[in-house]
Amino acid sequence: MLIKLEPRSVPSKTWQVLSPLLALLGTLILGIVLFGSLGKPPITALQTLLISPLSSFYGLTELAVKAAPILLIAVGLALCFHAKVWNIGAEGQLTVGAIFGSAVALIFPNVNNYGILLLSLIAGVLGGVVWSSIPAFLKVRFHTNEILTSLMLNYVGNSLLNYLVHGPLKDPQGFNFPESAPFSEFASLTPLIAGTRLHAGVIFAVVAAVLIWGVLQQTFFGYSVRVVGSSSEAAVYAGIKSDRIIWLTLLISGGLAGLAGVCEVLGPIGQLRPNISPGYGYTAIIAAFIGRLNPLGIILSSLLMALLYVGGELVQIKLSLPLALIGMFQGILFFFLLAADILIHNRIRVK
Repeated sequence: MLIKLEPRSVPSKTWQVLSPLLALLGTLILGIVLFGSLGKPPITALQTLLISPLSSFYGLTELAVKAAPILLIAVGLALCFHAKVWNIGAEGQLTVGAIFGSAVALIFPNVNNYGILLLSLIAGVLGGVVWSSIPAFLKVRFHTNEILTSLMLNYVGNSLLNYLVHGPLKDPQGFNFPESAPFSEFASLTPLIAGTRLHAGVIFAVVAAVLIWGVLQQTFFGYSVRVVGSSSEAAVYAGIKSDRIIWLTLLISGGLAGLAGVCEVLGPIGQLRPNISPGYGYTAIIAAFIGRLNPLGIILSSLLMALLYVGGELVQIKLSLPLALIGMFQGILFFFLLAADILIHNRIRVK
């Protein structure tokens, strides 16, 4: 007996929409088995993971705070992925954006107007653009695989961050902790609502999602991105310059990742530290695919990923389970989504 996959002539659009829900259902079922095997009440554990964060106003605001960087990065990645440009370096672009924005805030600590905040935000975007320009240049000039170059730059960016917080940007009055001095009031994203950590980065993320959706759906640039992603030969025939699309999609994606990074350090964190992201750059890849590369759908998938982060912290506190459980659930969800995609685009033949 031989089992093989045969491509479908027309993949079902209905199942493309429903498959994320099916993947989520499979994740919940496997989660019940997982919690049971760890000796924890499955229903209680799932309630703590998925329901408890939604039971208070503060929990909802934390959900928005966690979703903001994921959403900013994911909509930029969606733009790249539509063009079949596989930017896996958003984590490094986030890190470098945080470094650039922090450097501006620390160089001018005594500026007493909000112009320094604007400059820091612009510097953060510029940092992400600079970091994403490296794989863009290598791909266009030398046809280097952007998956490898962007991924490796994540580790370079993290090493750069560690060097800076242990050296040039280290707070001299910080009792030898590897972190920068706290940012001034005028270089900080203050909470929008008292008693919460909700900051303007959440607004930036929603605006970015709407703008990228408009660009993809309503502009010639968005059309060009889709054409390059569907067929490079068709792009050449239509007079669309693929190299230009590669540059622009990577730079926009990097800029949004840099904005996510600088909003994290200027907002909830308040200073530059060795760990400024729990892996938002990688989580955003999952969010982009769960949202079907539609920026409006990515708003919902980013909230789901944020729910796993917030709920995972509660599970760690209340049930004494490791925080790594978050990554496991994200991986399981992505696995089921990929499995569903295979069946959507292929049918199983038994011979």
